[in-house]
Amino acid sequence: MIPKKTCREEKHTGKNFRSRADSYLQSFSVPFSYPVHFTRDVFDPANPLLASVFGPQENGLPHRVMAFVDAGVVRADRRLVRRLENYFKSCAPAIRLMATPVILPGGERVKNNWDAVRRVMTQLGRRHLCRHSYVLAVGGGSLLDMAGFAASLVHRGLRLIRIPTTVLAQNDAGGGVKNGMDEHGLKNFIGTFAPPRAVLVDFNFLRTLDDTHWRGGIAEAFKVAIIKDAAFFKRLERNAADLKRRDAMAMEKLVRRCAILHLDHIRTSGDPFEMGPARPLDFGHWSAHKLEVLSGYAISHGQAVAIGIALDSAYAAAVGLITLDERDRIVTALERAGLPVWSNLLAVAGHGKRLRVLEGLDEFREHLGGRLTITLPAGIGSKIEVHKMDESALAGAVRWLQGRQ
Repeated sequence: MIPKKTCREEKHTGKNFRSRADSYLQSFSVPFSYPVHFTRDVFDPANPLLASVFGPQENGLPHRVMAFVDAGVVRADRRLVRRLENYFKSCAPAIRLMATPVILPGGERVKNNWDAVRRVMTQLGRRHLCRHSYVLAVGGGSLLDMAGFAASLVHRGLRLIRIPTTVLAQNDAGGGVKNGMDEHGLKNFIGTFAPPRAVLVDFNFLRTLDDTHWRGGIAEAFKVAIIKDAAFFKRLERNAADLKRRDAMAMEKLVRRCAILHLDHIRTSGDPFEMGPARPLDFGHWSAHKLEVLSGYAISHGQAVAIGIALDSAYAAAVGLITLDERDRIVTALERAGLPVWSNLLAVAGHGKRLRVLEGLDEFREHLGGRLTITLPAGIGSKIEVHKMDESALAGAVRWLQGRQ
């Protein structure tokens, strides 16, 4: 690289002087790649998949691992920790589990303060893990977000392996490159971009979910289908009742297709670390994030996203981006899948009688980088990005959803 040099004569306070600036343009790119595996019985010693993602030993030393597990998953499967420990015993001496797996709270509360982040970092420090060591995170999206965030801070980044256990984590959050926590009353206010080393989707974990966590992830499938894949939307529409009834095969197909659509977007969008102003995969999320906060996280992320999709679809119909029939198909399919499309919090007014949920637009604008960019459907299966939202039309969309109740 050749330094760029500039030289000019300037006149200043009646005297000639010579100023010179040297510039060197630094430019490089770093490729990232990681596998997303779909499997069953990931902790069965007869299943070599997890061991294979560590690869061969480096310098003859064992791979060192610390495991962090979602308490909700442990409650649903009391044998999980023992099976995890036995799996790594079967991998010795090539892979070494450095301590008993650490059980942490699941759900949004694990992301709501620094306690869990500090606990993860403290455990990694006590065991003297290095940048070639591994953090194994097993749980829902919030646990994966928090543990991945902590891992990305220690030594500027340990190697992360995610094993997502909920529908939402398997088809969306677990496969991406983002980590983070909530702060200052804002969803994902703090975070990093740090691609994982590998993601292992074990469909057997889905059997342990309650109905809320089973259905919540379906909203993310509707989200990406509505803006990217009309055929996928039709399949979701057709199978909505089966999904609500916990049809395992229908759910596995949903998870795989939804995950791949998210992965393809990250790979092909030209903006994997979201440096630009748009977040297409956040369709329906500006209001969803606000509803979560307004409810004190009593509304889970998946349910909030379903309501956000319904609101943005009603708005899109009001401004002529989709037809009334398409709006009705979207909202009806969400309901048939067991997802909510209304919360009384949508109708709560704040200062100047402005709906509180509309504060989410202001917060989303800040999160995006200063310019509001909202992704909306432009017919089912395609999208458009807008930079203004008509608040009177949004209020009308709220009233329409309320009237359906």
